[in-house]
Amino acid sequence: MRQLEIEVTGLKPGARLLAPAGMCSPEDAVSATTVTGGEIVTVALEPELGLAALWIEAAGTSVTLNHAIAPAPIDQGYPEAIYTPRTNRYTVAADSLAEASRAIATKAGGGRAGIDALVAEAEARFTYDHPEVRFNDGTDRVPYLSCGTTPGSCVDINTYLVASLRAAGYEAGYVYGYFFPAEKGGVTHDMHCWVVTRHASEVLDWDIAHHMKAGLGPTKPGLNPRPGWRVALGHSMGHTYRMSETLAQLKLLAEPMQRGPGGTWQKLPIIARLPAA
Repeated sequence: MRQLEIEVTGLKPGARLLAPAGMCSPEDAVSATTVTGGEIVTVALEPELGLAALWIEAAGTSVTLNHAIAPAPIDQGYPEAIYTPRTNRYTVAADSLAEASRAIATKAGGGRAGIDALVAEAEARFTYDHPEVRFNDGTDRVPYLSCGTTPGSCVDINTYLVASLRAAGYEAGYVYGYFFPAEKGGVTHDMHCWVVTRHASEVLDWDIAHHMKAGLGPTKPGLNPRPGWRVALGHSMGHTYRMSETLAQLKLLAEPMQRGPGGTWQKLPIIARLPAA
């Protein structure tokens, strides 16, 4: 059993924040969560996704969440909801992207070869970066990037890849949590995400961003192409949580967030720690 510790700072006493409660994956499971420096006011559910969020009131200027991480039981997979297509601006491919994705998969011969081809296509469309404006800002569907390269983070790359895979008829999902690089001693300051596919009973994980950042060449399936450890805390895009009179409609809930002006939701400064297994 390991402890994933997430310290949230920069709070005002009495402030409330929303944080993911965790999930199960083939690698491990969040078995329990406790909070120091604050109180869990309620647990809000996302019924379509089978996920929960913790609505926490801070006692002081910092709150620490402690997730107990247990090894996954034998044969535990990802939640079935991860593969379920959803209709929102983060998940549905524009017509041009859908048409191109089907053509790419067909040309490759379909099946697993089609997945490989779509992963390679997504990798070819991006350079790794954290742009202020995302490639799909202001769009109602995931747009087609037909030529050249576009700056994008793991969120952008995987948004594009999942939409492309699903448009071509593949089961695919978006998973997020934290990755702890081995060279940083089990410490990180932000979230990470990756893609899972399921085809012909074979489940594969894909991490294009890590291949790019580490210069590992064409993306191959598998977790942790960079040495380190990761924990999945949630999946999918387009979340809705209701806490009494407060409604949170979010792209995703990977890190603790605080409600800001005009009903916006803002990420908070964090330090996440996970001791090596």
